[in-house]
Amino acid sequence: MNDPRSALEQELRSAGYAVLEPATARAALELDVAALDALRASWERLPRDPYLRDGGHYRARRHSSFIYTPGARELAPVAQRAHWQPTTYNALHGGMLRWFEPIEPAVVTAPAFRQLLASLGELFAQRQAVSRWHLEAHQFRIDTAGGIGRPTPEGAHRDGVDFVAVVLIGRRAVRGGETRVFEAEGSRGVRFTMTQPWSMLLMDDARVIHETTPLQSEGAGGAAASEVGVRDTLVLTYRARGFQEPGAAEG
Repeated sequence: MNDPRSALEQELRSAGYAVLEPATARAALELDVAALDALRASWERLPRDPYLRDGGHYRARRHSSFIYTPGARELAPVAQRAHWQPTTYNALHGGMLRWFEPIEPAVVTAPAFRQLLASLGELFAQRQAVSRWHLEAHQFRIDTAGGIGRPTPEGAHRDGVDFVAVVLIGRRAVRGGETRVFEAEGSRGVRFTMTQPWSMLLMDDARVIHETTPLQSEGAGGAAASEVGVRDTLVLTYRARGFQEPGAAEG
C-alpha cells in the first residue's frame, strides 16, 4: 500500500489536482495542526484589499514572498514586493502592481507554518524537478458585510505559476463558496465545498482552471439582521521561473 504522500503525488500527477480532507493533509504533509490552529487568529487582523476593481469591500489580505530550496528544505523570506499578474491570467486585476501588508512575523517564523510551505514545496518538486521555488503566500478573508463576498472576482482562471495550494483556514455563517476545478484543455471537472479547517486543494496550474462561487450570509433572505459571514484561506503559489514581474515572459 502506498504511503499517504506517495498516494497524493500520484493523484496530483494523474488528475492535475488533489482535494485533501484535513486528516489526509495532516498525514501526507506531516502537519502540526494544533500549532497551525494557533495561527488562525491572525486572519482576524488582515487589512482591507484596496485594489478591488469591482467596487467591492469584501476582501482583506496579506502577502509575503519566499524562496524555497527543495532537498535542502531552506525557506528564505524575500524583501516585501508587489504582487503582480499579467492580464492573461487575471483580466480584472492583472497589470497592476499591488502592494499588500506582509504576513505578520509571528506567522512567518512559526515552525508549523514553515513546515506547511516546505512540505508542499517538496511534494511539488517530486512532480517537477526544480532548483528553487519562487513562493508567494496570500492570507485572504472574504466577508459578507456588503451582502455578497467574492473569493474569485476574476472568475475561472489560472494563476500563471506551476502549482497552487488553497488551504481552508475556516468559514462561519456563510453559504456558497463552492470550489470548481476544470481541465484547462478539456471538459471534465469537479465541484465541491471545503468546510473543514485545513482541508486543501492542490493544483497543477498548467492543467486546470479554478474558481470559487460567491458567498452570502447564512441567514440572507431570512432574518433581517444576518450575521456577517467570513471565509478564510491561505493561498500558496510555487513558480520555478522567477516571480511574475512586469515585462517578464508570461506562462
